[in-house]
Amino acid sequence: EAQQLTIYLGWLLHRVRGGVVAGVLFVLPGAISMLALSMIYITYQNAAVLESVFVGVKATVLAIVLSALCRLGRRLLHRPVMLAIAVGAFACSFMLSVPFPMVILLAGLTGIIFRISPDQDVVPGPDNRKNTHPDLVVSSTPHNLSARRVVTVLAICGALWLVPVIALHTMLGGGHIYAQQSLFFSQMAVVTFGGAYAVLSYMAEQTVNHYGWLSGGEMLDGLGLAETTPGPLIMVTQFVGFVAAYRNPGTLDPMLAGILGALVVSWVTFAPCFLWIFLGAPYIERLRGNAVLARVLSCITAAVVGVILNLTVWFGVQVLFTELRHVPIHFFAGKTGTVALPVLERFDPLAGAMMVTALLAITVFRIGMIKVLLCSAAFGLLAGTARLI
Repeated sequence: EAQQLTIYLGWLLHRVRGGVVAGVLFVLPGAISMLALSMIYITYQNAAVLESVFVGVKATVLAIVLSALCRLGRRLLHRPVMLAIAVGAFACSFMLSVPFPMVILLAGLTGIIFRISPDQDVVPGPDNRKNTHPDLVVSSTPHNLSARRVVTVLAICGALWLVPVIALHTMLGGGHIYAQQSLFFSQMAVVTFGGAYAVLSYMAEQTVNHYGWLSGGEMLDGLGLAETTPGPLIMVTQFVGFVAAYRNPGTLDPMLAGILGALVVSWVTFAPCFLWIFLGAPYIERLRGNAVLARVLSCITAAVVGVILNLTVWFGVQVLFTELRHVPIHFFAGKTGTVALPVLERFDPLAGAMMVTALLAITVFRIGMIKVLLCSAAFGLLAGTARLI
């Protein structure tokens, strides 16, 4: 969503040229930083120093996600119906393992079927926009809505996104790591309602449990690295792409394979954003007045809070407990599933203390996130060094 908003602002100022420049330059610093950090991580992953540093980083990441969840909850869940949708989304994600795209679909259908009125704080109309800067105000009359323009945008932006995906599948086969990455992250780019925090639990479940590209702990490490880089948090996808390709290099040098994997994942993650914005930007004002769409988006926004709660629980048990156990659960019609619950005796008091301290620093004392991350990393390093001594 951050990338799409940036492209939209560039489009408002200078149309397509502005959107391209804004979108590319917004992700480029983060992409370069994340690639460098991924290379360092994979090289020194098993070093005791790096492991100690990431103890503090993971605790801070959990605190950041918790603070984001609290902010969203206070802003979006002040009506019982929205709270119910959020709870339902959490139950579907946590207990039923319903995929993120299906949760989004169910939330949207709920808004349509039950005709839930939209929340004006969530889906503002044209009359309550606060920004009146002349260069950033869109006319209520849509711009250039010709069929020719729509076809042109679909052809150019769609080809830039999908032709590489088709080429990888054709040349390498569907089982190759690059083909799998291009398809999975393309699918994820279509359903990223709510931004990185919302889609991370879905990405973690697929990349860790389904594909086995990396471990849950490594996923947490990647998120910690992404929190320290400029640009959108979804840059963690590049870390996943790098590690996955590094572990499955084929005939290539592992480091080169990892770099190519990172490039593939970054391309299919961000290229679709240009398609969505260039195709939809002229329609924004007309869509904002659509009652059905407003109901759908309002319910989806509430569901995103529940999905982020699922992410928070998943991160929490991974960070705060050193051992988990899978407990079977039974549903109606003979359906069964499993829930990963922590072994309470394996609680890590050091991680818990660092998480609470970081949460207080961010929410109460309003200390900057980067400063808190650096302090937590330093404290983790000191604690790890003390253990070794």
